[in-house]
Amino acid sequence: MAAMKIYTKTGDRGDTGLLGGKRVPKDDPRVEAYGTLDELAAALGVVRAFLPAELASTHEVLIHIQRVLFDLGSDLATPPGSRRVHREFAPAEIDHLERAIDAMETELEPVRQFILPGGHPAGALLHLARAVARRAERAAVTLAAGSEVEPQILAYLNRLSDFLFVVSRFVNARLGALEELVRDGADPGSQAPASR
Repeated sequence: MAAMKIYTKTGDRGDTGLLGGKRVPKDDPRVEAYGTLDELAAALGVVRAFLPAELASTHEVLIHIQRVLFDLGSDLATPPGSRRVHREFAPAEIDHLERAIDAMETELEPVRQFILPGGHPAGALLHLARAVARRAERAAVTLAAGSEVEPQILAYLNRLSDFLFVVSRFVNARLGALEELVRDGADPGSQAPASR
């Protein structure tokens, strides 16, 4: 297999090619959606670089999620009518996230107030990744308003941000990092990053 050149010069005028060959502006909602998934996968790579060895199982889960995000990005980069060239998204991935959330929450104190992102560097970076996941979800919703998007992709991104919120708390708890609370008398039911 021949090596692929990193630079092609085809996007020098502000457009890019989707899977299937169609060219669109680089600020097209489809490009924004799969580009934000790429950013999220990169953020998870930074998290993995900061995870201590004793959290090897969390490391492996994050690698798996990065691979799922690659597949979802390929799906979003394929406009309707173009031939799919990627692995089909498995709805079971949503179940995996939900089971992981349930398992981690058995080790955590219930959320009673807003939690300030922070703690161990890996925990703080997971909070940042959660915020990127929410932005990825918003970008996918924007795309879905004008084009066909698999509903399961939207559901996965919603659950993924829930997972990242819980795993950030889990990592901080396992590493003994203090969880800082916003003591503003907020209603516990209004915990913004938690499950929605």
